[in-house]
Amino acid sequence: MSVRDAEELEALLGDPADDANPYGFAAAVGRDERDEFPAEFCAELARAGFHLNYLPKEWGGTFEAFDRSLTLVRSAARRDVNIMPGTMFSIIAATCLQLHGSVEQQQLAAEVLRGGGAVGFALTESAHGSDLLANEVALSADGVLDGEKWMVGLGLRCEAVYVVARTGARGPGAFSAVLLDLRDVPAGQLERLPAAATNGMRGIDLARLRFTGLRVPDGARVGREGEGLEAAVKAQQAVRLMSMAGSLGIADSAVRIALDFAAVRKVGRAVLASSPWPRRELSVAAAALLAADVSALTAARGVHVVPEAFSVWAPAAKHVVAESCEELVRRAGAVLATRSVLREGERGAGLFQKLQRDTAVVRVIDASTLANLKSYAGQVPTLTEGGASAPADAEALSAVFALDAGLPAYEPERLDMFARGADPVLAALPDAAAEVSAALAADPSAAPVAALVEELAAAVAGLGGLTRAARGPGADPNALVDAAERYAWLHAAGCAVHLWRANRDRPLYGTEPGSAGWLGAVLGYLLARADGTDPRRRGAVLEPALDAALALRESGLLFTALPVRLATNRREES
Repeated sequence: MSVRDAEELEALLGDPADDANPYGFAAAVGRDERDEFPAEFCAELARAGFHLNYLPKEWGGTFEAFDRSLTLVRSAARRDVNIMPGTMFSIIAATCLQLHGSVEQQQLAAEVLRGGGAVGFALTESAHGSDLLANEVALSADGVLDGEKWMVGLGLRCEAVYVVARTGARGPGAFSAVLLDLRDVPAGQLERLPAAATNGMRGIDLARLRFTGLRVPDGARVGREGEGLEAAVKAQQAVRLMSMAGSLGIADSAVRIALDFAAVRKVGRAVLASSPWPRRELSVAAAALLAADVSALTAARGVHVVPEAFSVWAPAAKHVVAESCEELVRRAGAVLATRSVLREGERGAGLFQKLQRDTAVVRVIDASTLANLKSYAGQVPTLTEGGASAPADAEALSAVFALDAGLPAYEPERLDMFARGADPVLAALPDAAAEVSAALAADPSAAPVAALVEELAAAVAGLGGLTRAARGPGADPNALVDAAERYAWLHAAGCAVHLWRANRDRPLYGTEPGSAGWLGAVLGYLLARADGTDPRRRGAVLEPALDAALALRESGLLFTALPVRLATNRREES
């Protein structure tokens, strides 16, 4: 069996609000309290073929496109984000092997993964964290592996592991990769130890792998000597796409809880959803959710079309999604007030606290906020100091942003360490902004949105000067990282403009075709974040995002651009 889409998965897993549902919220909170791995949930997903949706078809998988996989994972993760470690942690090792593994190594991984097993990925070390060039785990010239890797996903139970180890003295070329079949490792050469427990995503399998004189067998070396770190960094671009699905799953549940409460709770004669202060907080939360959805969805499509740009696009999207989801959880908690901290006594008690803890872990699980920004900060000047004026590929942009357009096959070998040439999103923004502004001018009520589009175009035009100043004499040492953060928010805003332009004849976010309300809310939120100001100061322009979220909730739909019917609504209809 293999689930075909998110609606089929929803029907299979049932209503998560049903306390008796083993794949629902109450079960997730119970596991969280017990620090328990979601074994039964992951087994049910495996029976449904969920774990095959990121494996290429030549490996026996069912992968079609990242936007489909993103929505599938998001649907499962809204119930409990811990299923991601249980089912998706092998994606980075699999991608590395797609990039430079031998046929035999790919066959080994495919065999393990098709059977529902795991291939671990061992890169980081406790003493060095994101400073990968300082890593010490070493593979000697005669093939002996020594040292300890840290925070290895599914490390306690994986059947194989991809290890990046030092084989040289210095620089990125000092690291090579090996694929170890752990079923054949002699006793005493490998010790698996639990990693330090995390505050969120409790019970997930994170391990320390300690290698002591482990003799690496012939044929275990992956690719050429010195390319292990390069392959790992490229593969992390795909991992960031899937970590965004986890953030969005948490965000969906957090906003839904707050809207459920605000729709019935009264202050005086008015429900919270229509009272000024709660409505403003909920409007920010909803705008942040739509902004995160735009960023993740378009990135998941873009990696098929312009993978060469993803050394910047992927971490920029990761930043926007992680930071937006962290903010919306906080805003939702402000509306829930005391009910956001209750552990017992009411239905759903403890769930929101779990979501708060989980989003903090997902936010840093593949890279801390600073490490993520630093990973592409040095590339931003190339894309903004004249590069953004290069001609854009209109056909490629249409394939990314027109949601009914077919996508080319994903080609991981086209991923690159550095973006080369123009950013396709921002290169085409001047023409797109002019067209969208002209279209909005026909509707006087859309004038505030048109003004935001023009504000975005001006902000993007100023990025080149910002990055030049960041590299100039006497510049603040943090200026380039700050420029990278501003770039991320503006890049996401550019994606929103392209998405509206390419889908004017389609109803997005449950609104009428061509509706500009959601676009204004997303732009208002993203421009405020780019400027480092409180999005609440954007006022009424954010409210259409809340109206859209309320309508999607009432219709039992996922908070995403295109409708996905949820199990809750199915059950009510039956």
